[in-house]
Amino acid sequence: MTDTYVASIDQGTTGTRFMVFDHSGQVVANAYEKHEQIYPEPGWVEHDPIEIWENTQDVVRQGLEDGGIDASQLEALGITNQRETTVVWDKETGKPVHNALVWQDRRTTDRVEELQEAGKVDEIREKTGLEADAYFSATKTEWILDNAEPLKMQSARGESLRDRAEAGELMMGTIDAWLIYNLTGNHITDVTNASRTMLYDIREMEWDEELLEEFGVDESMLPEVRPSSDEEYYGHTDPDGFLGEEIPVAGALGDQQAALFGQTCFDAGDAKNTYGTGSFYLMNTGNEAVASDHGLLTTIGFQMSGEPVQYALEGSIFITGAAIEWLEDVDLINNAAQTAELARSVDSTDGVYMVPAFTGLGAPHWDGRARGTIVGMTRGTRKEHIVRATLESIAYQTRDVAEAMEADSGVEMTSLRVDGGAVKNNFLCQLQSDIIQTDIARPEVDETTALGSAYAAGLAVGYWDTVDELRDNWQIDREFSPEMDAEKADKMYSRWDDAVERSLDWAREE
Repeated sequence: MTDTYVASIDQGTTGTRFMVFDHSGQVVANAYEKHEQIYPEPGWVEHDPIEIWENTQDVVRQGLEDGGIDASQLEALGITNQRETTVVWDKETGKPVHNALVWQDRRTTDRVEELQEAGKVDEIREKTGLEADAYFSATKTEWILDNAEPLKMQSARGESLRDRAEAGELMMGTIDAWLIYNLTGNHITDVTNASRTMLYDIREMEWDEELLEEFGVDESMLPEVRPSSDEEYYGHTDPDGFLGEEIPVAGALGDQQAALFGQTCFDAGDAKNTYGTGSFYLMNTGNEAVASDHGLLTTIGFQMSGEPVQYALEGSIFITGAAIEWLEDVDLINNAAQTAELARSVDSTDGVYMVPAFTGLGAPHWDGRARGTIVGMTRGTRKEHIVRATLESIAYQTRDVAEAMEADSGVEMTSLRVDGGAVKNNFLCQLQSDIIQTDIARPEVDETTALGSAYAAGLAVGYWDTVDELRDNWQIDREFSPEMDAEKADKMYSRWDDAVERSLDWAREE
């Protein structure tokens, strides 16, 4: 009998990955391609949705070819994606009317401040579980409809985008919806991605009419919302399309929820932190949507077919791995692997703190006008100190969120499951364990985002029967325990707040 597999398209902030997994959750094929980051103005970040779709097709073909796998051996396809990144496209042609506005994009900060001044923040938080912030899709969609005129695909009648949206001619979605549409022809998103738009009521489980009116988003633009693991499937790939096979597309999760799923955090109290471009710390809170008093987000964790939603608390840190990329951009390092060696070469940062608020600060500070800051430098400061301070900033930001998480949930962390590209760095993992004074568990398969969406799709088609099978697949690669004295960790962390304070509210209008 021919072996069969489940595949995942992992469409991230910097690139697109295709992975194929076997029944034991091991990787049997893997391909990756970067896409262009477009910065039209300071604080603005865009992606080309057409490039993302073309790259998706390329990595799927490449992964199958490299793995010696035929598309007919795939039992299901899952999707995971950078969340909040927003695409508006023409229903008839399938072409975007503007570049995608990326989750990091801050161009709608003024609009968010209008909401704050109008006293609408509490209502938004109550319905969506989210802070009013430019991070989410609502203000991005509104901006595209109001401002994309010069770049829109001109219709024959030359109508405004708003008129065309009201006439039912435009579609809106996050990247999962854009990929599902291109793969199946259907306009569908999953509950986790819907919960990141700032348009979806996470308790009522529906698009909220008042929020749609506030942001001028016509309901006809919106995708149908389905479970993350859907036994009814979102659709099938076109047998005449690039894969040449009819494969069920049956699972989708926003990337951080996918990592929660891939780390088998299926029970209330289970938590993980993913270190990618940013870092995202999620704790499963079960069937209860726990409101945060400490600057965290309440979000949908996942939903299985026929089962109630599982919620999560989330601490969204905008810049962690991207801070290491910045070190490379400014020629302080040659590659990410070099950070550990340079950081180890000095005993401390000599009092230097780096706050990587390049696109503002997320949880628990929520300041869209904060900017990247290095403090405490002297004439004796060398690049080694700045590199070490950058790694320490990742650990400090995680502790900010860990403390907020414990305060909101009442659950004391004993171990944290970690994943993402940066956790290959043993120095960072040990530093993280020291700073938060908690054990760190790194799994064998660290691409848990792709694994999570594969699990969701595989459960939907019966490739795996129960989540217990998935728990059995989870294996630890290495554990890290605190080696630093708690008093020293507290002392280092105490000055972090001072450094953060200096980064706040920096980006004022000219």
